[in-house]
Amino acid sequence: MPVSSASRSCDQVKLVLVTTIPMTLELFLQGQISYLKESGFEVVAVSSPGPALERVAQRDRVSVHAISMSRGISPITDARALYRLCKLFLRLRPSIVHASTGKAGPLAILAATLAGIPARVYSLRGFMIDRGRTGGRTILRLMEWLTCRCAHRVVAVSRSLADLVVDEGLCRREKIVVFCHGSSNGVDAKGRFNPERLTDSSRKDFRAARRIPEQATVISFVGRLVAGKGIAELARAWEGIRATHDDAYLLIAGTPEEHDPVDVSVLESLREDERVIMIDSVPHAQMPALYNACDLIVLPTYSEGLPNVTLEAAAMAKPVVATRVTGCVDVVEDGITGVLIPPRDSVALEEAITRYLADPPLRMRHGVAAREWVLARFAPEPIWEALRDEYLRLLTEKNLINPIQGRAQGDSAVGAPGRS
Repeated sequence: MPVSSASRSCDQVKLVLVTTIPMTLELFLQGQISYLKESGFEVVAVSSPGPALERVAQRDRVSVHAISMSRGISPITDARALYRLCKLFLRLRPSIVHASTGKAGPLAILAATLAGIPARVYSLRGFMIDRGRTGGRTILRLMEWLTCRCAHRVVAVSRSLADLVVDEGLCRREKIVVFCHGSSNGVDAKGRFNPERLTDSSRKDFRAARRIPEQATVISFVGRLVAGKGIAELARAWEGIRATHDDAYLLIAGTPEEHDPVDVSVLESLREDERVIMIDSVPHAQMPALYNACDLIVLPTYSEGLPNVTLEAAAMAKPVVATRVTGCVDVVEDGITGVLIPPRDSVALEEAITRYLADPPLRMRHGVAAREWVLARFAPEPIWEALRDEYLRLLTEKNLINPIQGRAQGDSAVGAPGRS
């Protein structure tokens, strides 16, 4: 998206973006980084080492720094990463540090506080506290509270998540913001996730490559294979569905993880089923083809920040069966663009899927409505603009830019849209 000269009030402002893994920078901030550069920011990216980090450097032409960060709790690795982040921030002296994801958020915000970075922004992408054991929940709660306390601004990816964090006493209401209708980057429904841009043979070819019959009805789950995504409930619901629908296939795209693992017996039962197609990973470029090859998407998760898979599926005109939890309630209109069910309820999940299997016109209506919903509410550009505006507001509050100069060059920092 081109940025007009009227918006350029951030020249010479150094912005450091920090994520735990580089895939977040590569996939979930695509377009956003280049937009911020065009707005005048000097952007630096920090994440764990990997090819994706180098691809970000080449794609967005930004400086990158690799600092290893574990996704789980690892005191030695975490302490080492905290030290290296502090050292890096002291050397770079950025005006803003913006950190997100479960581990990079707390570490980078604490490091930025210790290094005296004047503007600190924390993106809250989910609420993982309710998934840990009692001792783990206490640690996670303390980390979340401390991170929100040290940050000058907390950006929640959904309104339901923002409400939960405030209700839990982890963040003050006046500090938390939600851009537009939520999401960290929106979805490119006009371009990449646009079913009209796929060839007529795309659906057939994708299925043929995975030995899925052309006339089958395909239910798909896309995401990390962890217990918290409701894989056990999906497996139980599938048992009833496969017994009554001979043409139904289940496509699961995701990789099992050691953190919050799915019971081994559940994964084995799915792998042994000839009508369950399991794919460890799908190249990012092929995701539109995957959605196009499916008939409906399921996400029986226990909690979310705001699930990107539901936005992508909706953009591809596919209905979604999801749970009535944070994040999902922001992106699925129950009975209009999909169906919301109680979490941890395999019976309700089976009933909702069965309803769609029995009524192809309903799938079509909800899919069309879902695409219209996403086009109207989750375009990337307004979210990028709101983020830029929030940076400008924060820089002005901290006397890091001249507010008069900011107004002269476009006072977009005042009255940013979507403020919660």
